[in-house]
Amino acid sequence: MAKGVMERSRLILIIVIFLVLGILSCAPQNTREESTPTVTKFSDVPAWSKEAIWYQIYPDIFRNGDPSNDPRKEDIVGSYPGHIPSDWHVTDWTQDWYQLNDYNEEIRGKTDLDGNPIQHWGQFNSLRHYGGDIQGIIDQIDYLDSLGVTALYINPLYDGPSNHNFDARNWRHIDINFGPDPDGDKAIMETETADDPNTWQWTTGDKLFLKLIDELHKRGIRIVMDYSWNHVGIKFWAWKDVIENQEGSKYADWFWVNRFDDPDTPENEFDYPAWLEIVRSLVQVKETEYVTHVPESHYWEGNFTSEKIKKHIFEVTRRWLDPNGDGDPSDGIDGYRLDVCAEVPLGFWRDYRKVVRDINPDAYLVGESWFGRYPDTMLDPEPALKGDVFDGVMNYRWFKASREFFVHPDYAIPATAFVDSLTRITSNIRQQNNLAMMNTGATHDSPRLLTSVFNYQNKYKYLAMPTAENDYKIHKPDAQAHQTAKLILAQQFTYIGAPHIWQGEEMGMWGADFPDCRKPMLWPEFDFDAERAHPIGRERPVDEVKLNQEVFDYYQKLITMRKNNSVLAHGEIEYLLADDDKQVVAYSRYNDTEEVIAVFNASTQSQRIDVSKRFNKEYTDLLNGLTVGLTEGSVNLTLPARSAAILAVL
Repeated sequence: MAKGVMERSRLILIIVIFLVLGILSCAPQNTREESTPTVTKFSDVPAWSKEAIWYQIYPDIFRNGDPSNDPRKEDIVGSYPGHIPSDWHVTDWTQDWYQLNDYNEEIRGKTDLDGNPIQHWGQFNSLRHYGGDIQGIIDQIDYLDSLGVTALYINPLYDGPSNHNFDARNWRHIDINFGPDPDGDKAIMETETADDPNTWQWTTGDKLFLKLIDELHKRGIRIVMDYSWNHVGIKFWAWKDVIENQEGSKYADWFWVNRFDDPDTPENEFDYPAWLEIVRSLVQVKETEYVTHVPESHYWEGNFTSEKIKKHIFEVTRRWLDPNGDGDPSDGIDGYRLDVCAEVPLGFWRDYRKVVRDINPDAYLVGESWFGRYPDTMLDPEPALKGDVFDGVMNYRWFKASREFFVHPDYAIPATAFVDSLTRITSNIRQQNNLAMMNTGATHDSPRLLTSVFNYQNKYKYLAMPTAENDYKIHKPDAQAHQTAKLILAQQFTYIGAPHIWQGEEMGMWGADFPDCRKPMLWPEFDFDAERAHPIGRERPVDEVKLNQEVFDYYQKLITMRKNNSVLAHGEIEYLLADDDKQVVAYSRYNDTEEVIAVFNASTQSQRIDVSKRFNKEYTDLLNGLTVGLTEGSVNLTLPARSAAILAVL
């Protein structure tokens, strides 16, 4: 009987096995392949970077979410200008921008770190901190999400004494004043061996940043950190060791030094080259060749001299790409924005890409590629966009061309010259890199868009601030400036490359070249002082300061349009019209099934325009909500002066 039970059990087991196999045979095949995300090839750009709507955050002036961690005098030692007034304090968020702080007079006339007397607005402004922090960014994720942005580029979060943090004290930790416990974080750092990652811990600021990454990723928002591997601050831990131990420092080959101190003389002969030959508060990392980049910059072959500093940089890079080190980068950042990238040799950047892409094959690398020879010649980024260095650059070349066409009818380049410029800056670069560019109209280092076009007679970023010799306008831009800005934005959001927004542009903020572009955000719940003061004492209008809802709505409309029409992110481009007499330009963004036609009338007169279309279907104007007239093979419309239409297949 026992034997019969065993036989029946064996039979039942066999039947169950066949049933399971039958079920499995009916299940969808290649399940593993379907669920595994596509891995970006080493030389390719991440697909998501083409679809990004970038938003740039400067932490100190974005939002003060935790006043308890605001900087104190001891926290800013080592920052420019090198003197801290006895009654220094954090600046009130709503203060009239050009009003001098009460502590400024104490340092007037003293010598700054670069050897200049402290006497003008920009020098005084360098001392300001507003208390923005990571909690402030977390608190405004709903705002960013409602605007529609999909990727953040955040200016340096690493530890430094200034309000911009490019003067690093260390690269491995979040700034002590961006987290909830500055003193506790300093104590943690002091227990570590700075060049030994095995001793590194997670500070409260680090942990809060990891929370920010998680909260952003839950919303589908990517995040890219800003790092400068070219220079550090005078309080950087390794540089302090060089100052103390001179040639005997084990970090002596990390940085450029002109001459070490001779201990046998009473004088201190120690000397090092200032960054860009003028900024002594920034210490340069040593390369295999010294290149000044003054007066002209260029990409160049070479590497960093010290393998140890390279190893340190790579360890810091890994820390934020895969924080828990488990091989899954989903808990880390999505890439890096790399400061003054042409001042760092290409050999280093090739090594850097290998490290980054080995950790996260989908990470995005974008370089700050700007002027070749200031103020007229932009650097061609082609040497860094061949698939072995960067995926894109901050595309200032696009903005320079766009501004020159739209800025003002009396100062505009011809329509054909505009199209020629756009064609030239893309012709020698792979199309996938063109699509992954960060198209930048304003940043923390340039005039805000509205102020830039308000001062239409000026070149881009040249004498873009008030001086005794010019009449640069720093007050609220007029209706003409707003109309010009709308034209440029319509072009930015329909052009190849991902649009970038400098924080506050969507609020209608204005400001000259830095530091004036670094005003604190116009959160609507705050009552701001009117702007009355002028940086050099001139008469000016009194301007109310608040968020401009009409500007916000326009940005939101353009973002929605871009996200709803994927052809604007991935499509090809064909120029349909460049009419110098009418000052009209039109181009098509298209693929096999979709088309969006962007048409721009930069003239002061209404223009009748006919442009060819790819599909025998109705088209609608996404910008103005109108169905346009059609003829066989073309679209015809009348565009008012200084306006745009964005036509899409219905």
